[in-house]
Amino acid sequence: MARTPKVVLLIESSRGAGRALLCGIAQYAHDHGPWSFYWEPRGLETAWPVVEALEADGIILRGVAQLDKLLALGVPTVVAGHRSDVASGFVNLVTDSVTIAQLAAEHLLKCGFKHFAYCGFQSTQLEHTSWSRQRHASFTDRLVAEGFATPPSYILSPLNQNWGKERADLARWLASLPKPVGIMACNDDCGVQVMEACKLAGLAVPSAVGVVGVDNDEVVCGLADPPMSSVVVQFENAGYLAARALDRLMKGRKDIPGQILVSASHVFARRSTDTIAIEDPHLARAMRYIREKSRTNLSVGAVALATGISRRGLERLFRQHLDSSILEVIRRERTDQIARMLVETKRSVRQISEALGFQDAQHFARYFRATKKMSPLAWRRKFTPAMSQIGD
Repeated sequence: MARTPKVVLLIESSRGAGRALLCGIAQYAHDHGPWSFYWEPRGLETAWPVVEALEADGIILRGVAQLDKLLALGVPTVVAGHRSDVASGFVNLVTDSVTIAQLAAEHLLKCGFKHFAYCGFQSTQLEHTSWSRQRHASFTDRLVAEGFATPPSYILSPLNQNWGKERADLARWLASLPKPVGIMACNDDCGVQVMEACKLAGLAVPSAVGVVGVDNDEVVCGLADPPMSSVVVQFENAGYLAARALDRLMKGRKDIPGQILVSASHVFARRSTDTIAIEDPHLARAMRYIREKSRTNLSVGAVALATGISRRGLERLFRQHLDSSILEVIRRERTDQIARMLVETKRSVRQISEALGFQDAQHFARYFRATKKMSPLAWRRKFTPAMSQIGD
């Protein structure tokens, strides 16, 4: 009888990211195990005496502090961090901050904002926030590429040692920005702080300030008022990939990359960005109608009819303000809806195709590939490998 590997998990579960990592690890063990787990949510410092005594076969931990002990121990280890700098000597999971920021920028652009800003966290001795700086740089690059000015930024202390004063300072900065403004926060915690400062400044969200966070922690986003939009980072997928890498390490395989990128797939839109920041009323009405009807087989004529303007006049507005045709915007909204359903649901490709009114699965696949440059199944496998057994 084969020996069951002993795996130590040093991953906190107070936030959605940690819980999702654990779910992904559990799914891999269910598919390819069994494994025997020892779980310590408080981290390496608390667990170290036990880790030494357990004679573990492998370790997965979140964070990059005090790793010299593990390196000396020689146990196969995967470090699940979110920093751009990695832990030498280990397999590292690193969040794709470049794509995260691009998705946030594209979401705010789709909402029609013409003014933008960024709010991040500064580095401390305990928390090195190079990931926040990288997201700021990528957010800036994406907007500058669209012809906008470099967005202003505000950097918060992640320790909240004097939150009353800092919130007042943040409120004054928010009040000084041109409106309406779309703001990317470096993560959901930061986004909630931005929204609390908006209340202090008397700024309505989302009509004056649209806010998008990162991580899509449902509890944190739901506590915000109104509920906050957030970039979906595939932490469950990351947990699955971490477990797969550890499995290969424990088996002595060498074909393992030193760094695995944790992907971001889309923005989960909530009320904090539920606005169309477009001055022209006809164009704003058309955009809202397209969003509301993205699950239907929508035609250009239907959009013009609902907008109350001629098709030719509406087409001119789309070209003038969005640099796109009506059909291109419909296709983009429909394709984004498909992408969300592929990642967020367990429906088969055929079921999604039928739910969205496509004539057949082949047409559905061609429609999706034309925008996303990959098939629906390839998209699902990229972001949710644990769901890859779901067929077409």
